[in-house]
Amino acid sequence: MDRFAVASALREIALLLEVQGGSAHRVRAYEKGARAVEALNRDLADLARQGRLREIPGIGEALARTITELVETGRTALLDRLRQELPAGVAELATVLSLPRILAVYETLGITTLAELAQAARDGRLRTVKGFGPRTEQKVLQEIEERAHRGQDMLLHHAQREADAVLEFVRAQPGVARAEMAGALRRRLEVVDRLELVVASTSPKAVLQRLAEFPRAGGLRLEVVAVAPDDFALTWHLRTGSAGHLARLAGRACEQGLTLDERGLRRGGLKVPVAGEEDVYRVLGLAYVPAEMREDDGEVEAAASGSLPHPLITQDDVQGMVHCHTVYSDGKHTIEQMARAAEEMGMSYITITDHSPTASYAGGLTLDRLHRQWDEIDRVQQRVRIRLLRGSEVDILKDGALDWPDRVLEDMDVVVASIHNRYRLDEDAMTRRVVAGLRHPLFKVWGHALGRYVLRRPPIPVRMEEVLDAAAASRVAIEINGNPNRLDLEPRYVRQARRRGLRFTLSVDAHSVGELHNLRWAVEMARRGWLTRADVLNTLEPDAFAAAVKPTALQVGV
Repeated sequence: MDRFAVASALREIALLLEVQGGSAHRVRAYEKGARAVEALNRDLADLARQGRLREIPGIGEALARTITELVETGRTALLDRLRQELPAGVAELATVLSLPRILAVYETLGITTLAELAQAARDGRLRTVKGFGPRTEQKVLQEIEERAHRGQDMLLHHAQREADAVLEFVRAQPGVARAEMAGALRRRLEVVDRLELVVASTSPKAVLQRLAEFPRAGGLRLEVVAVAPDDFALTWHLRTGSAGHLARLAGRACEQGLTLDERGLRRGGLKVPVAGEEDVYRVLGLAYVPAEMREDDGEVEAAASGSLPHPLITQDDVQGMVHCHTVYSDGKHTIEQMARAAEEMGMSYITITDHSPTASYAGGLTLDRLHRQWDEIDRVQQRVRIRLLRGSEVDILKDGALDWPDRVLEDMDVVVASIHNRYRLDEDAMTRRVVAGLRHPLFKVWGHALGRYVLRRPPIPVRMEEVLDAAAASRVAIEINGNPNRLDLEPRYVRQARRRGLRFTLSVDAHSVGELHNLRWAVEMARRGWLTRADVLNTLEPDAFAAAVKPTALQVGV
């Protein structure tokens, strides 16, 4: 087995152990082992043969034995035993049924797949199984149908992880000149429903065959287009843009006596060479449109008029980490650990913004603990080069007030104000609440503005035009939250805010040193919102940033 097949087997072990009621610690160990093996940049077989598997972080003695078995024999006694002890198809059925119910439907009806389970529910046969009645039968059917729909959606960071494994596999195949992801993933949509892979190869059929054999662990459908190297650039372009963006380009091509479609870019019957995506836009008389902007939201018109923002922000432009939590509230690491990790990433400053008192569920600080934290910040500052800014993530209360007295807020370097409760207020009440908060003179950064969790919790109901007007009037900066479950503010509103002259912070909302890497996702959303370096406050040098976010009644211009 190669490392991808080993990772797939380890994930199956983890799932079967979980279904069987195994310890959560052991389940997590196999899941972690699968990720570690999949990400390995060394030869797995060599490490197994040399007895060095435990050098891989997360691989203990038991996991090393299992991996060695898989590498050397293609099987492992543990997985064989689990498969024998559990009915066939248990991994699939476990998505909607508990183990006792899986055993019941298997023993009574011989059901081993979700499709068989759904058909039994439709036929009214499921209610004949002990423990199932008509209501349970309908509930199971509804759950299967809902899961079928949900199975087409995956959060961006999970889709990227799956895509990285596919890309690494295909790029290692003989005859592959280039391989890249296209579609929604390349445009960095928050939710991805499929992976679209474009491969340039001298042997496309062989590549497709190898991909068909690739043991993928993810749930997204993989669509592959394999073309000759000369056709790669145009194919990649056509598989990336939204339907609306491509239609705009096709229309512009037609106006210029050209044709742009799946058969290529042509003038009359002659193909126009496309060595890179830039050639498509150049031939059409347009500035190059980055992939994240290809949504038919005015980008083609802007590219034609020369008003397209350029260059879009990159991670290298960011100088400071904004919105970081520590062990003082609900973070996992100390102030010094967070500071040193940010410093190692090349940052010049970091804001320490633990929760305010009302967020008691998240360890919100009392005034005494806040002052003790500030004392520790002063001590840590003596030991690190990175600049530490002391602040708080302050709750916006129901009436729009901020969850610290003004005298406390004025002593901070930065105030990130966010909503964490009472999400069910109606649109009028929520709009009044947010607008009142934005008008507070010490409100400087609006944290995860609409409080959404992608696929889990919708944005708060507000009249967005009114809210953005209030933010613009108060010169409040808006956070683009890089937590991959939030990705808030969503890009369409970022564009609206940008048109009003609002500034932004690209925030990590980090509760651990690992989550400092959430910066990547904040940058991706900012690019989709058409932001440049000049639009983002934490691209500034430390002094300029500190002046821009200092909670004083008179906003300092930058």
